[in-house]
Amino acid sequence: MNPMPTHELARRMAELARQVASPRRVEDVLSDVTAEARTLIPGVDAAGVLLVGTAGRFESVAGTSELPHRLDELQMRFKEGPCLDAALDQTVVRTDDFRSEARWPQYAPAAAEIGVLSGLSFKLYTSEQAAGALNLFGLRANAFDDEAETIGAILAAHAAAAIIAGRQSEQLESALSTRDRIGQAKGIIMERYDVDDVAAFDMLRRLSQDSNTKLTEVAAKVIETRGT
Repeated sequence: MNPMPTHELARRMAELARQVASPRRVEDVLSDVTAEARTLIPGVDAAGVLLVGTAGRFESVAGTSELPHRLDELQMRFKEGPCLDAALDQTVVRTDDFRSEARWPQYAPAAAEIGVLSGLSFKLYTSEQAAGALNLFGLRANAFDDEAETIGAILAAHAAAAIIAGRQSEQLESALSTRDRIGQAKGIIMERYDVDDVAAFDMLRRLSQDSNTKLTEVAAKVIETRGT
């Protein structure tokens, strides 16, 4: 496969940037990124994203086929592999031939057995709760070169931007929901006990402290008492 012309690569990247900026589901943007990886990078036979959370929880998403999911499951079972290394420790992990790969003594032979010989993984993002990697796989040895790493790193940046944007959106929605619940609870207290806004919030705060309960949970309980 011939390398993609520079102007075509720039056009595809610009389109991905617009998709990241638009109000779309994170899963849809990640699926676009993995699909573009197959188009833009010669040697990519399958691509996917591995998200690793706390307590060993993981999600295998945006796979271009079932193959990335199978490989992710193998890595989580063996607790080793290029995608895990990229997600948790390194920035880029490249494998030219899993048949002679010594870094992952259990995973590498298992990957080769199902026909995957090359791998290229990129760290997406890290936080206290989770980490992630964009993972590219080839069915022949030595499938990836330095140009593949460069294009993959750009795609990984787009994927990371989509994840961060999605998390910020979720956090904003959660914050707005929390604010609404507290405001509703204050209104109930103000009406029921004939106190002003400041006094109502102080009552909620003191209840939270005295019962060692989150303020949002106290607010939810106050709302539940409406009509009783």
